[in-house]
Amino acid sequence: MSSYKELLAQREQLDKQIKEAVQREKAEGITKAKIIIEQYDLTASDLFSRKSGVRSASGKVAPKYRNPSTGDTWTGRGKAPKWIEGRERSNYLI
Repeated sequence: MSSYKELLAQREQLDKQIKEAVQREKAEGITKAKIIIEQYDLTASDLFSRKSGVRSASGKVAPKYRNPSTGDTWTGRGKAPKWIEGRERSNYLI
């Protein structure tokens, strides 16, 4: 069985080998990426474009409920207004 000092020396040697392997493989990856970028004439926006979900321009939500007596509306989000609190909401659907 190996001693503590021998194991530490092995670990140090392995850490060095790991660091060298990472640097070598990273360089190879960069070289391959550069070849592909040049081959297909890619730009940064081609590689890193962000596509988000479709949003409405104003960010407003259409009302879902209407108070028939006052005409007030509520989207169904956030705290419920007093006129609908504790009542059956299906009666107020638009």
